Amino acid sequence: MQLVDTHCHIHDEEYNYDIPAILKNAKDQGVETIICIGTSALDSQRAVRFVEDKPDLYAAVGLHPHDAKLGEDDFEVLATLVGNPKVVAIGEFGLDYYYGNSPKEDQLKALRYQLELAISANKPCVFHIRESFGEPVGIEGSAFKDFFEVFDEYTGVRGVVHSFSATQTELEECLKRGLYISLNGIMTFSKVESQLDAARAVPLEKLLLETDSPFLTPAPKRGTINEPANVRLVAEFLSRLRGESITTLAETTTGNAHTLFGI
Repeated sequence: MQLVDTHCHIHDEEYNYDIPAILKNAKDQGVETIICIGTSALDSQRAVRFVEDKPDLYAAVGLHPHDAKLGEDDFEVLATLVGNPKVVAIGEFGLDYYYGNSPKEDQLKALRYQLELAISANKPCVFHIRESFGEPVGIEGSAFKDFFEVFDEYTGVRGVVHSFSATQTELEECLKRGLYISLNGIMTFSKVESQLDAARAVPLEKLLLETDSPFLTPAPKRGTINEPANVRLVAEFLSRLRGESITTLAETTTGNAHTLFGI
């Protein structure tokens, strides 16, 4: 059984991973391919350097909505990285109205820039979309609504909504636009039935798996630092939740990752 961790941050030096051990653990659990996701110009450069000498590891380069206020200087660096053969996507980028770490106008500007970069480079996108859940934290408005309005200004965009934890309403809108949906450890500990219902409803041919390491460690390993090997726990949970064989789910999601990212 082969699996792909389509979204992780193991290149982030802050977490001091034992990289040889982490990669061995992944292989031991059938995780053959890993994509390291950039969140700023500096972090994207780090991701590219990290994967360059590692077979079956790839990078995405992007400006996370938390860092969208960094703006033009980071845009220029991303444009220089996108042609690297190890770079398989633009991201993660999008809208985050939960924390509001960057002003809404900066997030929207970064969203448009990176959509245009992805189209010009013929690369898929890794989208981060998170709603505000009330005052006093967050930015007023719906992140998904604003995202869809901007997305619909462009043609030829393909990609995945990573760490999806919304409802079937948002799911249907994503699927209308041909987007893939990536699920992670959130589903293994979520008590929100609307999230679990949406996870059940994702068409298998549009499903991807991820860990978002070092974050969102799945049950039963809550309380430890997440790692790509744990994508197997996500796959096993989803196979039970959705009533699908683990073999079918693994084979199809791996094929989906290869198709979207060209790996």
